[in-house]
Amino acid sequence: MNEAALWDRLSRSRRAPLEPEWLGEVYSPSFSVELRRALCEKLGMLAEQGWPIIEQLIQQHGPLPDLVLAAGLCHQPEARDWLLDQLRNSSELAEVNLCIIEALSCWGADVPERVVQECLHHPGQHHRLAGLQLLGFRSHCLSDDALLTLCTEPLNDFRDPVVIAAVRVLQRRDGATISERLSDLCKTGSDNVAIAAFRALGCIATPVSQRCLKELSETLNIESRKQLACQQLEQQFRT
Repeated sequence: MNEAALWDRLSRSRRAPLEPEWLGEVYSPSFSVELRRALCEKLGMLAEQGWPIIEQLIQQHGPLPDLVLAAGLCHQPEARDWLLDQLRNSSELAEVNLCIIEALSCWGADVPERVVQECLHHPGQHHRLAGLQLLGFRSHCLSDDALLTLCTEPLNDFRDPVVIAAVRVLQRRDGATISERLSDLCKTGSDNVAIAAFRALGCIATPVSQRCLKELSETLNIESRKQLACQQLEQQFRT
């Protein structure tokens, strides 16, 4: 079956559901990246029915990135164990390992802390974002100080998406040191980072975060940021 015919069959999958065995039979590493990814996404969404086929394809073709993606999407304990084994057998965060780490995102609490730390220290944007996603699942196990320490490099990153992702991890906590660090970002971060930090302080909604917002509304020199502080502060007292 050629690629055009396969795309046509995939487009009709809502009306005519796909069998996992059929997906396994038609899959080929020679297909385009887009088609392989689409086939593997379908396999992953089949959950417990999809994992045995995914496992067979991995044994046949090796841990290709699209098959690793499928293993993560199926959300099966056996798939999680296989992904963790791939990490244990690897000495460094190579490109294929980034795929494994991203596939493990929903099992962040099971990923060794060493791997999370390596991701957060890695200079690459995708590695840091993957590390922050993993950190979000284990942050409840960490103290505020430990969480801030792990977020140090991401919060000082020059790329807005990385800093904003770190802010979103921190906003789930209500400790005083967390609010104070977010307050610093409201003053020193880029416009997009500052907006995320103001919203985070608004979400935390504790006496300390309210105090930080009040101080920002009174001391900031940038009018647009002062308005953001006032808006978030006003929302704290709405009924």
